[in-house]
Amino acid sequence: MRPELFIQVFVGIPLLGFLLSLIISRSREMFISRLAFGTIGVNLLAVMIFTGYWLMEGQPTLNLRDFSIFKTQGYEFFVDFCFDKITAVYLLVGSILSFLVTLYSRYYMHREEGYKRFFNTLLFFYLGYNLVIVAGNFETMFIGWEMLGISSFLLIAFYRDRYLPVKNAVKVFSIYRVADVGFLLTMWMSHHLWHENITFVKLNDAAFVNEHLASHSAIGVFISLMILISAAAKSAQLPFSSWLPRAMEGPTPSSAIFYGSLSVHIGVFLLLRTFPFWEHQFSIRILIGVLGLVTSLVATGIARVQSTVKSQIAYSSIAQIGLIFIEVAAGFENLALFHFAGNAFLRTYQLLVSPSVVSYLIREQFYHFVPREHTVEDSLPKRIEYSIYMLCLKEWNLDSFMYRYLWNPMKAAGNALGFFSVKRVVVFFLVVTLLGLGVHAIAPVLPDAFVRSLPFAFALLAVTMVLKSFTERKNVLASWLLIIANHCLIALAVSFNEHFGLDHIVIYLSGVVCFGILGYLGLLRLKMLEGDINLDRFHGYVYEHPKVAFTFLLGCLGIAGFPISPTFLGEDLIFTHIHEYQYGLAFLVALSFILNGLALIRIYARVFLGPHVKSMYEMAYRSS
Repeated sequence: MRPELFIQVFVGIPLLGFLLSLIISRSREMFISRLAFGTIGVNLLAVMIFTGYWLMEGQPTLNLRDFSIFKTQGYEFFVDFCFDKITAVYLLVGSILSFLVTLYSRYYMHREEGYKRFFNTLLFFYLGYNLVIVAGNFETMFIGWEMLGISSFLLIAFYRDRYLPVKNAVKVFSIYRVADVGFLLTMWMSHHLWHENITFVKLNDAAFVNEHLASHSAIGVFISLMILISAAAKSAQLPFSSWLPRAMEGPTPSSAIFYGSLSVHIGVFLLLRTFPFWEHQFSIRILIGVLGLVTSLVATGIARVQSTVKSQIAYSSIAQIGLIFIEVAAGFENLALFHFAGNAFLRTYQLLVSPSVVSYLIREQFYHFVPREHTVEDSLPKRIEYSIYMLCLKEWNLDSFMYRYLWNPMKAAGNALGFFSVKRVVVFFLVVTLLGLGVHAIAPVLPDAFVRSLPFAFALLAVTMVLKSFTERKNVLASWLLIIANHCLIALAVSFNEHFGLDHIVIYLSGVVCFGILGYLGLLRLKMLEGDINLDRFHGYVYEHPKVAFTFLLGCLGIAGFPISPTFLGEDLIFTHIHEYQYGLAFLVALSFILNGLALIRIYARVFLGPHVKSMYEMAYRSS
């Protein structure tokens, strides 16, 4: 048997364990935990045996082209697996830590209402993590990348009857959505650069890469910048650092495995995996190094003034990842891998013992208080020292920065569209669609300059639709319909580019339509049971209507392009038909995908999560 065929086992075992965990009754705690423990344990054993064999064989780079999902002229979406030194380190560290955290969680989560839900999500995360690590191309990696994003949201919002965990889950998902779109733009421009679905093994061929970049240096810089944005957002580097401590609202074991060790280092993995592509782009290497250095300095200062142990650990981890960014940029691959393993094990340990440490420190401060010793900050002038202290105490206003320059302008634009109602949405959409189809039919006789401007115009209308959905606070059905209209207008916009056939439109919109109907029926069912539903507050209907909530979540994931819907493939197809010079169109489509993902998860969170609308007890608005 070819050794590369064994790579499929690292995905197959977690997939089988996850599927089995879904059908177990939530009352059988012992069986659920043993299944999760056994699944990860068997996978860990397989990883250790295979890695030992791989080392004895001389550490060859293994590549397995598994199967093709979709193929057409000039485009192919296929699943590819790769195993090398980077894969081996990340797989071993991930499997060991997941095994230990699962063992810890069996008792830590005992008698929790969401015990089964926790282990379902943990196995789902482990499946997505392994898929990212063994991926041999961007498309395969993106499948696991999306799994990590949704499992993060579900675990942060684990205590879904509280306000802050749900709010922070939405906030973290918003940053993850930026990383997702950066990844999509990377794949978009890669298709135009290589004219194929490039594998990471080919990226290791320096002559092949340099031949393509020699005449397309601007495209190379763009791809590298998109990779950096995705990595920085996923690994909580500036200006995205503020999401990591907010993600600690979930259970301690999930904080340890996600935000202390594995998920937060995926950005580093992306940089390591694509290093052969951008290693000769000196400006990009300087940018990555400077970003890591600045993040490390800022995060270290913030960590020193935090009042909660989880926040201290979070910012300390961000600082260390900043140093790993510097090591990757300098080309120290082995040092970066060693640093990743050490940081992952340390942060997992710190988070798992954090409850005990807090109890110990509370006692120590009463009986063994020692005044603060002289620190390096005391050598600075007092004005500078106090200024740095206040900035660190306010976390350098990173949250305010994101709101002021990213989300608030979008909300203001959406609020200006307050005249849209359900009827007006339908009428406007039908008029624009019919107009677009009519123009499409007579496009050959229209001036070329006018036809070239149409994709941008319709993409702008699509953004208008989703901006309104993103800020809608009254009519949930109108918000849902606006998201579907956004997808339809994107398809119409890109259809003005050549070679965009009807079969591609069907692939993209079939998932949108099917899952859109599923979600719409879920909302209608809930409206029939509960009366009028708005988006002005959290309602917490998941407790009374869990089946409706699960159905609606599937609808949200299908429309957002999660890998359960043809829309996942359709999003990549959409970008392949955007020309390399149409940066404005690519920006508008990317913005649409960011906002429709946020609008979808916002609807789900406000309707089904949070404090129950019928509760007679007040819930805390904020927590530590």
